[in-house]
Amino acid sequence: MVSKEYMGTARTLLRIAKNMTDQAMADRLKALADDYERRGRKADHSESAKALTSLDRRGAESRPRAARSS
Repeated sequence: MVSKEYMGTARTLLRIAKNMTDQAMADRLKALADDYERRGRKADHSESAKALTSLDRRGAESRPRAARSS
């Protein structure tokens, strides 16, 4: 899943930023980590929506025709 990869990258960037002695670089890494966390949450929502859509389609296919029209 893409969202887990983004979140893993964000955690790694934060860990590296905590050990940085150059504060400007640490701040940049933290900002990058925040961006990756945002992307991870967005990807997670997108993956969830795709999964729900897929489940809904499979459910519609398994219902009798009369039940589908309502």
